[in-house]
Amino acid sequence: MKKEVLVEVSARHVHLSREHVDILFGEGYELTPDKWLSQPGQYSCKERVNIIGKKRTFNNVAILGPVRKESQVELSLTDCYSLGVEGVLRESGDIEGTPGIIIETEKGRVTLDKGVIVAKRHIHMTPKDAEEFGVEDKQIVKVKINSPREVTFGEVVVRVHENFALAMHVDTDEGNAAFVGRDTMGEVII
Repeated sequence: MKKEVLVEVSARHVHLSREHVDILFGEGYELTPDKWLSQPGQYSCKERVNIIGKKRTFNNVAILGPVRKESQVELSLTDCYSLGVEGVLRESGDIEGTPGIIIETEKGRVTLDKGVIVAKRHIHMTPKDAEEFGVEDKQIVKVKINSPREVTFGEVVVRVHENFALAMHVDTDEGNAAFVGRDTMGEVII
């Protein structure tokens, strides 16, 4: 039996800390859920920000909620080149030693001294999913993408948590290279 997972493209986005939401939108401001995402409790917000690099600015960048302990900007490598910021490959949340960037709105501006990452491709799984797939948290696997442009991605990190829903996430560069569409599936190879 094939061990398959839905493949989703994660476009550029920002996660904000409580402190930075206050600076960018006003003290005590609450982000407004606009669209619920595949991961339980995660959503795209109605509010948007601009991110300013050395070479250019990206306007109207999505914020994903809820608020995080630390602010983080997730970009593709192409985005990094366009902005003039170093592309550092990391798991989400691992931001020590990463480059910073400026985030702004009409109401405020934050200069991050760290937090810009190119997210490692990964699969979200519940403990039950991990057991069924025969994998563990932080294990590295390959995933064969079933699309018109078949690609096998290596170095895919398995992330296991009881609050996750089964899905693989790739960035826009990876998704475009593999022709990932709305219902694209990938076969996990251990």
